[in-house]
Amino acid sequence: MSESSRPAATAALARRLLAYQAERFPLAGFVPLISSFAFSSAAFSRLARGEPGFIDLRLFAVGAFTALVFFFMLRVLDEHKDADLDRRYRPELPVPRGLVTLAELRWAGGAALAAALVLNAVFFPVLMLPFLAVAAWATLMTKEFFVRDWLRVHITAYLLTHMAIMPIIDAYTTGLDWLIAGAAPPHGLLLFLAVTFANGILIEVGRKLRDPAGEREGVDSYTGAWGLRVAPAVWIATLVASAVLACLAARHTGTAVAATVVLGVLGLGCAIPAVRFLRAPSAAGAAAIERASQLWPLATYLMLGAGPFVIRALSSR
Repeated sequence: MSESSRPAATAALARRLLAYQAERFPLAGFVPLISSFAFSSAAFSRLARGEPGFIDLRLFAVGAFTALVFFFMLRVLDEHKDADLDRRYRPELPVPRGLVTLAELRWAGGAALAAALVLNAVFFPVLMLPFLAVAAWATLMTKEFFVRDWLRVHITAYLLTHMAIMPIIDAYTTGLDWLIAGAAPPHGLLLFLAVTFANGILIEVGRKLRDPAGEREGVDSYTGAWGLRVAPAVWIATLVASAVLACLAARHTGTAVAATVVLGVLGLGCAIPAVRFLRAPSAAGAAAIERASQLWPLATYLMLGAGPFVIRALSSR
């Protein structure tokens, strides 16, 4: 490539990556969502440890950016892991239709990961422990734990092993407080991590429920694997488990009563689409469950971290 053509090629790549993110990793949604997740994680740790104030804002910025990079890398790794299936059964997706190549995604993901690595290693080296734990588990996920064929026919094992990455990421985001402070893990941390694990399962199952007309050859779904009655029932059970765990975790921030009331009401509202889907599966019902799957985790994190932290900050004025 000539020197004169490189700027044009770089600009073209930037445009294609921008189009890719709009389809597969929309930053307009992920940035506020993951920032809220990181804020709530650190805030929960502060509250559970009985510490005043919030973490340093520069630390929070690095933590939120790193969490965003983690989730982006999971998307990039999924593109590689599912490349053969996508090429055969989902040619409309950005990679199989040629919008971007896997090599270009590796470059973009690698650059973002390198930036996060440098920021953490130079300024907050203690966070490298959970950082490397996330990287190690993500690598195992990409290799499908070296039992790809077995996992492909045991979708429950696939779900549990892949969603285990969520509490590992949460160990990093809560560590923005307690690890940096050199303190012991806060009381209730395991419950908070369990909420994250349950929410990960909720999101994953919720986005892969289909009515019979919506099933596609070669595209995994939990309704296809478990059936039209079991799959939404599992989603409801996971919602209940997340709610119970969140209420138990809220005891460690002194907000158990408020969490029980608010999450109880929201949980009932979120469960309605799944109950309707059980009675009459439809594409609209599946879409409603997916929306509820996105709303519920945000509600739990706001109740466990951000909400009580903001209330405490306002009451102390």
